[in-house]
Amino acid sequence: MLQLRSDDHVQGSPGAPLTLVEYADYADPAAAQAFGVVERLQLHFGDRLRFAFRHFPLVDAHPRAMPAALLAEAAADAGAFWSMHALLLSHTDRLEDTDLARYAEQFGLPDAGGTRAHHERVERDMDSGQAAGVRDTPAFFVNGERHEGAYDFDALGVALGRALGG
Repeated sequence: MLQLRSDDHVQGSPGAPLTLVEYADYADPAAAQAFGVVERLQLHFGDRLRFAFRHFPLVDAHPRAMPAALLAEAAADAGAFWSMHALLLSHTDRLEDTDLARYAEQFGLPDAGGTRAHHERVERDMDSGQAAGVRDTPAFFVNGERHEGAYDFDALGVALGRALGG
């Protein structure tokens, strides 16, 4: 069963009865699509849902995913992870070095990330995903259990509702 870690990027109340964990790749158009689904789920479930994001850059398929994940971690250092997360997922097709440098500048970051700590953070997420059987993105876990099937609003909403006992 997948457990949250103290260094996870989390939105929502620690006491929420539902926890949704997503493994995703910032260069994956499917992850960009899932971003809107997660936002809708957060609105629908409100304070009953806690959401955690973990990096899982599929570098063979999306070479720009790792630099984007490192930038997200640089933004996290500045307390702006979720804003950068939204920006990156809304620009999955604009992740070249010049784009990432512009985003870093927009956020007042000294650079686009890439420190040893950033790499280690992303690698921890990837290792936990691999240990949990993640092979593709986006991948979701509802209250620690792998969600199999579609990741649209209806399918994830049903899974979350079931986890609530309803």
